[in-house]
Amino acid sequence: MYDIILRDCHLPGYTGEVDVAIVQGKIASIATKNKARATTELSCQGLLVTPPFVEPHIHLDSVLTAGEPRFNQSGTLFEGIQIWAERKQSLHKKDVRRRALEALKFMASQGILYVRTHVDVTETKLIALDALLELREEVRDWVTLQIVTFPQDGIFGQPANERLLIEALRRGADVIGGIPHYELTREDGVRSLDRIFSLAARHHCLIDIHCDEIDDEQSRFLEVVAANAIRHGNGERVTASHTTAFACYNDAYSYKLMGFLRRAGINFVANPQINITLQGRMDTYPKRRGMTRVKELWQNGLNVSLGQDCIFDPWYVLGTGNMLSVAHMGIHVAQMIGMQEIEASFAMITQNGARTLQIPDYGIKVGNPANIVVLNAPNIFHALRFQVSARYVIAHGKWIAETKPVETMMNAEGLDMHHKVGHKKKS
Repeated sequence: MYDIILRDCHLPGYTGEVDVAIVQGKIASIATKNKARATTELSCQGLLVTPPFVEPHIHLDSVLTAGEPRFNQSGTLFEGIQIWAERKQSLHKKDVRRRALEALKFMASQGILYVRTHVDVTETKLIALDALLELREEVRDWVTLQIVTFPQDGIFGQPANERLLIEALRRGADVIGGIPHYELTREDGVRSLDRIFSLAARHHCLIDIHCDEIDDEQSRFLEVVAANAIRHGNGERVTASHTTAFACYNDAYSYKLMGFLRRAGINFVANPQINITLQGRMDTYPKRRGMTRVKELWQNGLNVSLGQDCIFDPWYVLGTGNMLSVAHMGIHVAQMIGMQEIEASFAMITQNGARTLQIPDYGIKVGNPANIVVLNAPNIFHALRFQVSARYVIAHGKWIAETKPVETMMNAEGLDMHHKVGHKKKS
């Protein structure tokens, strides 16, 4: 007797439909027409079964704060930073926990079970950090939460910031972050990266840098990240997020840099919805797209994943918590419209993100944790084309969410002349 059996699943890599059986939080069997029974049996009817979505870049400390104390009128990164500087003065743990938990529940209902969140550690009391450290333990039965120490105002922007960054690591953050392009000088930016790699080695933690999130073609901290990763030999544990300036570099320099990036083997995170919104604000026309060279990085064999970055906050007043909408935007902005490219874009919100976060035992395989999403689509192409909902979400062998398909009734008689949708005629 199994705990759960998912019947008649479309699982990429398998011929025909299969049944996925779960017991004690693990995937116990993947087979055609499993004759065993289970306490709970879910009929998938040929729907796509996939590992959970991975959110590799979000700021849970600032989610759901748009309009507090005011909305971002210019739509720029820098006005968003200023608004957040004012909003974080009124932070308290209940406030951060409530908003972050609401966002995580919404994300999990749409199939996101792994999340890396950045948290601003230039707030002197580290209120948001402590709230998210507590929340990480509270939600661990249904979502894996990684916490990045993010010095929003720069490590050397204020005298206390470096001390706060180190204290955040001491309290239990998983990843060390930085923002070299927002340090006071380029020299400070280079120094900040040297310090980050040194601290990561000391604390045995991963690295995730907000790197060159600007339209300035002279912002070239990505080469400094790559150089440090080569020297330390830890490229697979290093992530460069945003890197939007990479889209502005001339092709001769980009060609040279790409060789260094392949040698370094670092990870990349692009945030299509935010990058195309915040970047290019100083341009008239032609106006830059503002996203890093996603297609070229992928073509060069580098690990690229896609993130949301923001949900209804000072930088972005939209956001749905749906990774399929993130990939859908990425397909357009990166012009990855070929079938192989579309498949690759799906990997950027699943297995590539898992590689970025260094998640062990990820994927639908016998013996792995039973973290599974059933999408309301027969295959990856349809899932992305229609940005479907998650039919079922299973976390550690527990069925935690279900979204029933929406049924639309069309009144053909009412459409004959006016092409309007009418209500169903009563008999």
